[in-house]
Amino acid sequence: MDNSSPAAGKPAAKPAAKRPPAKSARRRSREHALQGLYQWLVTGDDLGVIDAHTREQEGFDKADRNHYDKLLNGAIEDAAELDTVLARHVDRKTTELSPIEHAILLIGAFELKHCIDIPYKVAINEAVELAKSFGGTDGHKYVNGVLDRAAADLRPVEVKAARGG
Repeated sequence: MDNSSPAAGKPAAKPAAKRPPAKSARRRSREHALQGLYQWLVTGDDLGVIDAHTREQEGFDKADRNHYDKLLNGAIEDAAELDTVLARHVDRKTTELSPIEHAILLIGAFELKHCIDIPYKVAINEAVELAKSFGGTDGHKYVNGVLDRAAADLRPVEVKAARGG
């Protein structure tokens, strides 16, 4: 009897694990903007210092630099207005949110408000993916709910059409 066959009591070889798809340059730009926004929320450092530090991080060269610039600079410049939108949909003051979830919500709200070329469902999904990777255990559910409600404020026509209304 051939002892190398699975029937002879040896386990069959496992199929090779699938690699997750490579991150897009735009996803990488969101991750780096998230790092910068987190630093800004926690330390209050100057945008120039944060930007320089973030650009030194490993993998930054693979990010969509234009989108990163737009997200980091825009979310910081527009933070008060974005927080006003988010405040209508969160269960506490935005200053009481974890800094990582707050930064993710700022990115999502910024994309919903200013990046009309990105479908609203994609903007929300990308924020949810950031929350899954960097946030707390169920933070992605919270981010999804808040941004889904905020999308109705920021993109009412698109949301209404998608929801069949």
